[in-house]
Amino acid sequence: MSRAAIADAHAWALPGLKGQAKGERALCSWDEDTITLAVAAARDCLRDNGRNAPRSLTLASVTPPFADLQNAVIVASALDLSTSTVCSDAGGATRAGLTALAQSLESSAEGDALVIAADRRSAKPGSMQELQFGAGAAALQVGDEGAMANYLGRESVSHLFVDHFRATGEKHDYYWEERWIRDEGVAKVVPAAIQRLLTRLDRSADSVQWFGLAGAPGGSDKLVAKTLGIAPEKVIPDLAANVGDCGSAHAPLQLVHALENARPGDLIIVAAFGQGVEVLAFEMNAVSRRPALGLAGAIAARTPETAYLKMASFEGEIDLDWGMRAEADVKAALTQQYRSSDQINAFVGGQCRTCGTAQFPRLPNCVKCGAHDSQTPFPFADQRGVVATYSADWLQFYLAPPLYVGLVQFDVGARLLMEIVEVGAAGIDVGTPLSMQFRIKARDRKRHYSRYFWKAVPIR
Repeated sequence: MSRAAIADAHAWALPGLKGQAKGERALCSWDEDTITLAVAAARDCLRDNGRNAPRSLTLASVTPPFADLQNAVIVASALDLSTSTVCSDAGGATRAGLTALAQSLESSAEGDALVIAADRRSAKPGSMQELQFGAGAAALQVGDEGAMANYLGRESVSHLFVDHFRATGEKHDYYWEERWIRDEGVAKVVPAAIQRLLTRLDRSADSVQWFGLAGAPGGSDKLVAKTLGIAPEKVIPDLAANVGDCGSAHAPLQLVHALENARPGDLIIVAAFGQGVEVLAFEMNAVSRRPALGLAGAIAARTPETAYLKMASFEGEIDLDWGMRAEADVKAALTQQYRSSDQINAFVGGQCRTCGTAQFPRLPNCVKCGAHDSQTPFPFADQRGVVATYSADWLQFYLAPPLYVGLVQFDVGARLLMEIVEVGAAGIDVGTPLSMQFRIKARDRKRHYSRYFWKAVPIR
């Protein structure tokens, strides 16, 4: 989302925003949230990485969709992980992402761990946070074998320095004055914590090749680097230009940037400020494996947006009159959701043992040869396809019109009627290649429950 477009929308009342409106910030569509972001990041992390499936999954977030429903379990289900996977949610502060990562790294539990930090941050219209906030997720798999980087240690400080807060049930954060946060909080807490960690590791500040700081006012990273004697060129980009502040995911995203660009032997220091500070240190290994998309790839694949009212609608800041078609009840049948959880959440169809035909959904009989009870589980989430037929519907209620639906011809032979999203100005045509993404299927605004399923996305 162009920050200039946000400032232009408020120019009649808040002309001063224009001076701060440089670059872009990431936003979510109506069918994206912390869970769908987490699934997308985790799939990129786990895809063909040569590691065993993780034995535990932690989701760190300060904007989870559910307060009394374990969000990490939904993520694990979408990833088709075993039901024996130990799942947990973490939050409470924007440094929760680094805290969860450190706890997993220091745990003696058997098997690999998957740590995901994800946030979809909402801000009051016209506030500085509306310009500064972003949405994003980072996923890292922790284990003993084939690591991209070695974990060296952490320094953790916890104290009641309230730079911002959001009460339970409230939608927007309340922030205090930036200069006070930077001078009284960041400048006094962060450099001292980093120096203690460097001293314990017997490393000097000039040996740091990558330094990142999240959760602090703009410019704080360079201030801390100068205080410690870390060269300015060693500071990891704060992602403000084209992503924005992603809350608990921000420090892990900076770590991902370093992992994507560091050389063997490089010392990486990443810190997250928030009711204290969390500092982690890593040393890069000689491992060539990189994620299929990664942070750089995700930024490069962004879709530009300039319609501020679309963003306001997606964030729930305006409630458009969608007409009578929007009045239908979309109550979820939790019993059916449970019975078909692997098909709905993990997009697992069937493959006939007799003729090899793949199909979705799994049915008692094969759609080709008719063999009874012949279906074995077949995952569709990572399968590619192309548009076979499509239509753009402007009449049916849809929160981001038009609603694109069409037959997807999968490369494995199956054909399925699906919703197609992120069509963009380029449009689609018969033969457009598609990948599958986990998204919100419907929001039940009466009971405040979201149903999830998979949608087709054009591959550009």
